[in-house]
Amino acid sequence: MTIAKPVSRTYPSHRPLKRKTGLPRRRPELPGTVARTDRGANRVLFVTTEMTDFVKAGGLGDVSAALPRALARYHDVRVLIPGYPKVLAKLDKSLRLVGKTRSHHKLPACEIAEARLDDGLGVLVLCNAELYEREGSPYTDARGHEWPDNDIRFATLSHAAAEIALKHAHMNWRPELLHLNDWPCALAAYYMEDKSNAVPTVLTIHNLAYQGVFPASSAAGIGLSARRRIEHDRHGRLSFLHEGLAKATYLTTVSASYARQITEPLYGCGLEKLLRKRALEERLVGIVNGIDQSWDPQNDPALVSPFAIGEWSKRHDNTQKLREELGLRQQHGPLFAVISRMVQQKGVDLICQAAPQIIAAGGQLALIGRGDPAIESGIARLARRFPGRVAAHIGFEEGLARRMFAGADFLLMPSRYEPCGLSQMYAQAYGCLPIAHATGGLIDTIEDGITGLLFGAACVSELRLCLQRAFRIYAEPLLLNAMRGAAMLEKRNWDEPGRHYATLYRRMLPSKNLPEISAQTAPHPHKENAYAHL
Repeated sequence: MTIAKPVSRTYPSHRPLKRKTGLPRRRPELPGTVARTDRGANRVLFVTTEMTDFVKAGGLGDVSAALPRALARYHDVRVLIPGYPKVLAKLDKSLRLVGKTRSHHKLPACEIAEARLDDGLGVLVLCNAELYEREGSPYTDARGHEWPDNDIRFATLSHAAAEIALKHAHMNWRPELLHLNDWPCALAAYYMEDKSNAVPTVLTIHNLAYQGVFPASSAAGIGLSARRRIEHDRHGRLSFLHEGLAKATYLTTVSASYARQITEPLYGCGLEKLLRKRALEERLVGIVNGIDQSWDPQNDPALVSPFAIGEWSKRHDNTQKLREELGLRQQHGPLFAVISRMVQQKGVDLICQAAPQIIAAGGQLALIGRGDPAIESGIARLARRFPGRVAAHIGFEEGLARRMFAGADFLLMPSRYEPCGLSQMYAQAYGCLPIAHATGGLIDTIEDGITGLLFGAACVSELRLCLQRAFRIYAEPLLLNAMRGAAMLEKRNWDEPGRHYATLYRRMLPSKNLPEISAQTAPHPHKENAYAHL
């Protein structure tokens, strides 16, 4: 696909999707799919800006790849994602045009194409070359700078989702529920407000700190009414997420502990009053994420020596090979890993402060990730200061990350806040014990002293005390291996979160005699769950 040149803030309607000569506009569904498409299944549109099958900027990509597949056993689920270059390149031959959206104020019209992935999951692609066919991440250019028209780009995605749900997109398939993810999709709930044929919406908060804040002057261009502009002008700024939180039928977030924390000022990012109100209405639910089945140390092709619980000599082989790969000395002593975005939220600065203690006590440190240039520079200096004992890889390579989970003894996660976190669950699956600040989803997924270690405050003194515990555990092989085994026994797949979301959907959707969902694992948003603190 041709990459669009930088654009102004006035957009043409859309560029028609190219079709090969003789290719029919529609084609039969692929046989042997896993997705439910029968008439008895409720129809759900999962709206996202990332999906690991095509493009990933953070944990949302992993969730968007796994959760719709887990839900497919209960509902007819399709994913809506913008037509980024990587999406179009991967689906090019299988895409077929199925609909189009209208322009709305400064939001351009778009075409909607559809394809089915190999496992049967349906994907709808929002096609507009001027908005989405650009190099970089979904949100930034190749240099990491946010696109100046992100308000238009993601309001267009939200509007398209609402158009599909309201049956204005000329499609044969219409969802009965929208599942929206984070601020880029949040306005869909607003665009359906007061419509007689509106469908219920679920808005999942993956990280409240990212709210989609734009100048209030952009409100008219995205179609926000004058009344809403007055009500939600926040000191000359407009928040996409605020609009979604106020209007969505249900709000979910990615752990029960984070659902409690975001109703309090310390973690509420200025939205705690609204979130507390939605919690009191019993409209805020915390559901812990899962991890993909590919995170299996017995069957991971990235590993030098696959291993199972109890095969600790094989795991040690991975440690030795990892040291060799990273240029670390072969020595006795624990290897600590950091696999993270290099940003202030993740507490990487605390790790840099504690690194000399790790080295002095006989440990080693390996870091991989990218993010804030200043933090990246600090990590690079650390590697130069301690050659052979600190290794830094600025960037991300999934195969190397998997080998680090399999070879490191401990994973450092001193996050100042963590809605859920996936790295600690990846680490546990590979027998790498997480050392984490007791916040958000880290509380819900790490059992202190059994499947990892938790410390109480996000400060270097608390981290250092926890590191001392880690060195003592490493010196007791029986205890170390018992904790490794307990961590690997934790089953954090997507089956249980899928049942939780499917149960939540059922409350909002008409009954169609769908397969029974186990009441034992079905959540209910009552006070004894996410609202115990209220």
